[in-house]
Amino acid sequence: MNWKNSLHLLEVHCQGEIGKVIVSGAPEIPGATMAEKMDHINNVDDSLRRFVTFEPRANVAMSVNLLVDPTRPDAEAGFIVLQADRAHPMSGSNCICVVTALLESGRIAMVEPETAVRLDTPAGLITARARCENGRCVAVSLDNVPAFVETLDQSVSTPKWGTIKADIAYGGVYYAIVDVDQIGLAIAPENARELAEVGIEIKALLADQVSVRHPEIPSIDEIAYVMFRGKEPDGAVRTCTTLKPGRVDRSPCGTGSSANLAVLHARGEVSVGDTRRSRSIIGGEFSAEAIGETVVGNRKAVLPRITGQAWVYGKEELRVDAADPFMKGFALSDTWGPQVDELK
Repeated sequence: MNWKNSLHLLEVHCQGEIGKVIVSGAPEIPGATMAEKMDHINNVDDSLRRFVTFEPRANVAMSVNLLVDPTRPDAEAGFIVLQADRAHPMSGSNCICVVTALLESGRIAMVEPETAVRLDTPAGLITARARCENGRCVAVSLDNVPAFVETLDQSVSTPKWGTIKADIAYGGVYYAIVDVDQIGLAIAPENARELAEVGIEIKALLADQVSVRHPEIPSIDEIAYVMFRGKEPDGAVRTCTTLKPGRVDRSPCGTGSSANLAVLHARGEVSVGDTRRSRSIIGGEFSAEAIGETVVGNRKAVLPRITGQAWVYGKEELRVDAADPFMKGFALSDTWGPQVDELK
């Protein structure tokens, strides 16, 4: 069997959210910047994304991270998040997976007790600091891109729940953050399917009612995810980010936690130096710390630091075979949900 044309991946999860990392074998992606490379995948050639994120090589509850050489001199590596709907500019859980994969595989030298890694992403430069013990990453902190609020208490008209309120904020991608009690559900494992379907329905409604565009990166111009938010008795924020075609994030969501930190900062509930815990639908936790303030365009922004942990659990090799009838992949509604037809 000829394995000359194949992709090599490390299998990684962050608090239960799968974020595989392509470490070799991928084609060169055109573009002078990471944003241009992401745009090429989304607008010109999505064959690699489809190959690694659809059946029969993948399943709905996962992302794949494409490692690429950095396009800027102040970064050691670059990556782009590939998901079933499109390539995305940034993801906290996936970034933690990438840092862990780079260090534990030796692609970047690990220095104990802490190793700094600077990552080039379509959203900007991410500085990660990994706490390392005995060859393992036991915690990864991300100094994320500035997070800011677009609109607080945005009214969204819905046929099922009347007018609901959403905070529209950016934390590496745009989020609509919705207090979950507005839809009569709790963020709990038994409600995962219903939360996923509601989130995708609200996302579709938002596309017709709310416009966004990053003031410095024009190609970031959509609300990527709806994140449901709840309050825990111990003060933590319970999060549930919903992703196309209809699933929920298993992690507490790093970019979503950054966006929510921006909301809390804008409301005067968080100051520089404050930390909030984000807890996922299955109980995993990130910490989100406000480490500074800045301005993006004309928007006041907070500088978030997200801390979590990932685990490398295996290796994978995918054979690229032009004779394979499912090179573009496929998805069926039995496992991908009724919104599967919305995928590109």
